[in-house]
Amino acid sequence: MHEKDVDYRVAIITVSTSRYEKYGELKGLEKIGDNDESGKLIYESFKSQAVDYRLVPDDAMEIRKAALDVLSKADVCIITGGTGLNPADVTIEAIEPLFTKKIDGFGEIFRMLSYEEVGFSAILSRATAGLVKDKVVFCLPGSKKAVRLGLDIIKNSLKHILSHVRGLS
Repeated sequence: MHEKDVDYRVAIITVSTSRYEKYGELKGLEKIGDNDESGKLIYESFKSQAVDYRLVPDDAMEIRKAALDVLSKADVCIITGGTGLNPADVTIEAIEPLFTKKIDGFGEIFRMLSYEEVGFSAILSRATAGLVKDKVVFCLPGSKKAVRLGLDIIKNSLKHILSHVRGLS
């Protein structure tokens, strides 16, 4: 495997209109609470690298604004929620136009592994990843089960991805 031991910082964004309406805009790692199990799961997986957290509504401009803001201080942004087929789910529409390169294999592997767990319902997943210049963005569904699966893929490929992005491989 062509990867180096690389340092990186992670930002977490949770997209949820219902939580946003209940709690309002939340910014900062200290704001991750029990009301956001998926965001908390991501934080626990990257605790030593985590630098920011945001809770935003299912609104393309808010999602895009939050992503660009956290990418000013993080090398990696993991977004959870808003990736489904519901008309209100707009995370993919907000983030994909920012991609300078798409990491197609992430979504492909996510759906393949999801198929093993949920069968043909895996086709509903729009999990994706890509680069925004030299930063990596992952978009995961909002369920804890999906986040756990996505984190397994991310944790096992992130250093390799960053090594390539930074021209270390």
